[in-house]
Parts: sequence; structure tokens; C-alpha cells
Amino acid sequence: MDVLSDVLRVIRLSGGVFLEAEFTAPWCVSGKVSPEDCRPFLAAPRYIIASHFVTAGHMQVRTADSAAIDVRAGEIVLLPHNDRHRFGSTVELEPVPAGELIQQPRDGGLARIAYGGGGAGTQLLCGFLGCDLPFAPLLSALPPILKLDVRSSASGAWIESSFRFAAGEIAAGRLGSATVIAKLSELLFIEALTRYVESQPGESSPWLAGLRDPQIGRALALLHARPAEPWTAESLAGAIGMSRSVFAERFAARVGHPPMQYLTLWRMQMAAQQLGEGRGSVAQVGFAVGYESEAAFSRAFKRHFGTSPGSWRRRGDDPTPRVVVGP
Repeated sequence: MDVLSDVLRVIRLSGGVFLEAEFTAPWCVSGKVSPEDCRPFLAAPRYIIASHFVTAGHMQVRTADSAAIDVRAGEIVLLPHNDRHRFGSTVELEPVPAGELIQQPRDGGLARIAYGGGGAGTQLLCGFLGCDLPFAPLLSALPPILKLDVRSSASGAWIESSFRFAAGEIAAGRLGSATVIAKLSELLFIEALTRYVESQPGESSPWLAGLRDPQIGRALALLHARPAEPWTAESLAGAIGMSRSVFAERFAARVGHPPMQYLTLWRMQMAAQQLGEGRGSVAQVGFAVGYESEAAFSRAFKRHFGTSPGSWRRRGDDPTPRVVVGP
């Protein structure tokens, strides 16, 4: 399994659509996704990625840290950091807070917005992806906005029609399609993320630069494939044919963390997931991620998360997002 797929498997994204909107030019609104928006589909995720899927017309989107981008029918924009953003027929207009325009559903289904000046129309579905265990090296490397043309992939027509159908089912109050939306949202994010990574030059953001570097990418693959192995910077450098000093410097520059610090980050990510899913005892989970003693694992886990492995498990916060089918 490649490193990117491994990370996505462990953070376990899920999501949904909570709002359908119909705008007419001129219009401009601002907002960001809140945990409350997610609640009908996902129990209070700690990390949220906002999404807007344009089904008709076009719009612009901008955050405080990004230039305006144009989005047309069949394209989806994802905001990996859930920044407050403007979207509209033009983002140069003074925005109206989206929360002031939302009409809550009476009998389940999707909330709605109908707003604008009566000109050219734009329709979109607003949603999110969420997780409880974000992997900081990946998410911090992403730009404020990702855009994907759903129709450009081989399965684009199927994804678009399935997304529309499932959203229509939810809008009609048939929330069983929430699981379909969750999986489609995840597929779209993975596709957008993969294309973004492939488009980056070798000297890109930390961690992504590591993936693109042939030798550092091999080192990352080894750490992800065999996290329980007693790696040292020297043994890892030897495995990919580099001197220890050159490897350590290059790894830190490309990944954003020294090799052993990154290994600890990944081990803790895996351990938190396994504990939340109830897989094995604390000692067994610790051994599975490279700790020979329960005491050493417990110390490392508490240093990283601020709580003991046992408390993490008992608190009832499952790090695997759950799709629910009630409003």
C-alpha cells in the first residue's frame, strides 16, 4: 500500500451533504462548516473539510489566504482547512452570512438556501468530510482550496449521477442514502488529493515533497509498511542507500520532521485508531506499533495525546467516524 493510501486508511474520512442552494446573480455569501452542520450525518468530527459541488451554473470561491477561483457545473471545491470563505457570482460583492439565509427542513432532508438578484442561476450541494484523527503532516501540506472536475475522470459520469441521486434521496427525507454520500465524498477527496500531489513539483510543501522525492519516498514507504520495526536513522538510511547525515537532513527538509519524530507521529496515529476501535489490549496495541513494553508505550502515548491509552479507549470517542441516518 502506498503512503498516501495508508494515511487515508487510518484517518478514516467520512462525510455528507447538509444543504442544497439555488442562487441567482448577483450574489455573494460567506461561511464555514460547523460541527452542528455535520451532526445529522456524523457525530461531531474534530476536523472538518468543507465542500461545494456545483450542479448548475458557475461561481467564484475565495478564502483570506487564496485568490478567487472559478468553479463551474460538474466541479467540486474542497476546503481542507475549513477556512471561512466567500462564494458567489463574484466574490467582490459584500457577502451575506450563509447562516442568515438557511431554511431548515420541516420533515427531515436537506436545509435550503434560495437567494440572489434574479439573474443567471447557480445550484450547488454543500457538504463536508470529517474525521476525529487528522494526520497533521498531510493536512497541513494542503492548500486552502482544492478543485476537481468530476466529469474529467473515467468514472466521472457515474460519480456525478450517483452523487445527485443520493443527495436527492436525502432531500426527500430518505436518509438511508447518507452512506452513499459519505463514500462518494471520500472518493472525490481522494481523487482531488491524488491529482494535487501528482501536480506538485519536487520542491513542494513538506511531506508532499517527501512523497515526490524518490529516496525519501522510499523511506516513508518503509516506515509505513513496517512501523513496529526498531528503526533508527542509521538503519533507515542504510535501507535506502544514503549516508546517515545526508539522509537525516534531507528527510527533515522534505517531510518537515526528523525521521524518528515522524515515526513516532505515525505510530501514535495508528495506536489511537486501534484503541478507539477496541482492537486488542493496551499492551497488544503498543507492541503492534513498535513498543516492547506497555509502560514505554503508555508514556509515549500520554506525551503525544495528553491522556493515557486506557483513558483514550474508555472515553467513548470512537476515532472512526460514524454515519448515522437520523436528523
